[in-house]
Amino acid sequence: MTKYLITAAVVVLITEVAKRSDRLGALVAALPIVTILALIWLYVENQSTEKIANHAWYTFWYAVPTLPMFLVFPWLLPRISFWPTLAASVVITVICFGLFALLVKRFGIELL
Repeated sequence: MTKYLITAAVVVLITEVAKRSDRLGALVAALPIVTILALIWLYVENQSTEKIANHAWYTFWYAVPTLPMFLVFPWLLPRISFWPTLAASVVITVICFGLFALLVKRFGIELL
């Protein structure tokens, strides 16, 4: 139960900070807080060091193809409103992920 409360509190904190300051909210959201929490929970729950290390490794590779969304979202938002922008951003992220997975597969990194 503690795990869920702390994790939820972090999400609420980021949202509240973002309401008050765009830049500070974005900075806090960009920090790998969720990943850090996940690594802590994996460690506390006695997962193997291999599993913890793999989580960090794959998080890096999965984060890279999400970056275009953060460029497209602010450009689309004033043009097509929030929900269509969010949907388009998700589609763009999925496409970028698929293309990125094919690219890194050539280097021996299996994401799918």
